[in-house]
Amino acid sequence: MPVTRNALSSWHFSSGALDRLIPPWVVARVEENEPLQEGSRTVLGMRVGPIRFRWIAVHERVQPGVRFVDRSIRGPFREWIHEHSFEEGESNRSTLCDRVTYSLPLAPLSDICFGRKVRQDLASLFAFRHRRTQEDLARIAHFSDRPKRTVVVSGSTGSVGRALCAFMTAGGHKVIRLVRGSGQLRPDEVRWDPRGHWDSSKLEGSDAFVHLAGENIAQGRWTSRRKAMIMESRSKGTKNLCEAILRLSKPPSVVVSASAVGFYGNRNQLEIDESAPAGSGFLADVTRAWEAALAPLESRGIRSVSMRIGIVVSARSGVVGALRVPFLLGAGGRVGSGQQGMSWIHIDDLVAAIHYAIEENSLCGAVNAVAPQPVTQLTFAKALARVLRRPCVVPLPAPIVRLLFGEMGEELLLAGQFVRPTALLRCGFRFGCESIDEALRFEFGKLTQSSDSTRAISTMVESPGSQ
Repeated sequence: MPVTRNALSSWHFSSGALDRLIPPWVVARVEENEPLQEGSRTVLGMRVGPIRFRWIAVHERVQPGVRFVDRSIRGPFREWIHEHSFEEGESNRSTLCDRVTYSLPLAPLSDICFGRKVRQDLASLFAFRHRRTQEDLARIAHFSDRPKRTVVVSGSTGSVGRALCAFMTAGGHKVIRLVRGSGQLRPDEVRWDPRGHWDSSKLEGSDAFVHLAGENIAQGRWTSRRKAMIMESRSKGTKNLCEAILRLSKPPSVVVSASAVGFYGNRNQLEIDESAPAGSGFLADVTRAWEAALAPLESRGIRSVSMRIGIVVSARSGVVGALRVPFLLGAGGRVGSGQQGMSWIHIDDLVAAIHYAIEENSLCGAVNAVAPQPVTQLTFAKALARVLRRPCVVPLPAPIVRLLFGEMGEELLLAGQFVRPTALLRCGFRFGCESIDEALRFEFGKLTQSSDSTRAISTMVESPGSQ
């Protein structure tokens, strides 16, 4: 691991570490996560196929900076004892040792029937955990000379928001989540109203705001009412948040707001970067209004960053999550011509890019949050089919897309662009997943411990804390 033993231990003892360590292909929800100390416990709600169950583990032999043990008291294994130990290395490095002792129920019959599959699944799980731990620690170590921050996050219940909050919390930062609704608030939550006045005084002294909230653009056909809701949620919601920030006596130094590569419209002819003008179409109109709503922040000297996000690669949500079942059923293939550009980014790289935008003062204005290797839709479909070991033979013709989805299908499925992350690359940001094949293998547990994990971390970080 690219940090000292104490830093490695602190990361594991944080409340965000558990969320970061659950593989995306595992259906699990954290129901209870007590502070890690002797006798505390963790409860996961899990599902395997149609079977739902709870996995309850108690923490034992807890020694901060040295080790802790998870012992299952309820779950799928007859016995499960997992020891995490942290060993000091040289040159500000350390070693994480995972020692697992387990036995299956109904052994030895279960060993004969399922033993090999369980061993393969555990190998995939720990390859994922080790790589994500390495990368998260390396991202944190890069800014280890900076003070820890208080970061306010809207849209914290979405897939990106949840991942960002867990990453920042595990990195030692304090996260305040902006939430809507009338339910009981947790200690780290503040209620806000994106369409009206609300009390932002509890956010005084926050160092950074990350604005991810907005209506889902892919949920249903774009009727006139639906389009008005999408536009209002982006432009008015952002304007409302900026007005609340400007009312603070001690406003944050930076605001990072989500935007989208839809800003560029349909641009399939050539690769484009942040210098390209806005395109045409509803998405381009929305993103222009979205980004323009940040303009008042300049009057207070607040740095603002508009992250123009591409298709987020995550097995749990978004395009990949929606396509997973059709591809597993053998119904995957090209959409339209298949030659439209898909500018994508792995969810971990997106979280890291937002963190980088908070810390890196040279980033300002539009920033393309996309991987450096955009692909065609057909290339994307073939890569997903390879990872899931399914054919890529069932096309979705353009006339059918227009018939089923109307204007939404035209802009989201048939249009595209090949976008480059010039601003991120110029300021030294390093991607963990540069190719679509690697990103999909990581999301679906197809990595190998020796090749993918080691190569990715060595290319992403040469020397933690220096650049």
